[in-house]
Amino acid sequence: MNWRISPLGDRALVAEWTAGAADESWVQVGAAAQWLRQANVPWIIDLVPAYTTVTIVYDPVRVWQALASSSGMTIYEMASETVKELLGTAALGVRQETKHFDVPVCYGGEYGPDLEESAERSGQRVEHFVTAHAAVEYTVALVGFVPGFPYLAGLPPQLAQPRRHNPRSRVPAGSIAIGGGQTGIYPLDVPGGWQLIGRTPLQLFEAARPEPALLCAGDRIRFIPINEEQFLAMKAEAARRGEG
Repeated sequence: MNWRISPLGDRALVAEWTAGAADESWVQVGAAAQWLRQANVPWIIDLVPAYTTVTIVYDPVRVWQALASSSGMTIYEMASETVKELLGTAALGVRQETKHFDVPVCYGGEYGPDLEESAERSGQRVEHFVTAHAAVEYTVALVGFVPGFPYLAGLPPQLAQPRRHNPRSRVPAGSIAIGGGQTGIYPLDVPGGWQLIGRTPLQLFEAARPEPALLCAGDRIRFIPINEEQFLAMKAEAARRGEG
């Protein structure tokens, strides 16, 4: 089995992917999280996929009622055995469903105040930097930090940027940013220390939606450059529909 199971407190366990290349682990983790979610295990409360692990939060009382009371095993032992069996089934070839998104981005100016410095650090003209950033199909490696924030794999190495020495106290929702060798999208107005290169009019997180986060691990996206006029028109249309 390619998973190592360990406890996390008295109501969660962590499944860690131990096989394959490190940069592909999140693919297996995302697929495993989706498989566990589809299994509809009544005592699993939440699933939190990361790069190499998926955390399974469970209700110990419901585990006891459903399994442990008649097995002679502890609650954790019963929960971990069930998860192992499910992950073993997933390993038979189940792959995560992939969705594709085009994400419009207005690069630079007030929407991307760090774009020029980022391009200069990379030794490129701004237009070449933008072209390189938008030429790649990215994969959502995981969602975290704040609700709906996608960490995107696939950034060209020459576009990597250091994090800011002085993080901003407020980064506008929709900001496209680079931190280290990753790019991402701020879904909410929150503090942040990544370099801001553009902004999308799409709303990545909305609590009232059936699925609040627009993106999930495994999804593929492309950035589509737009101008300010298009950005404002899309924002206005989203507001009209009650999405902004």
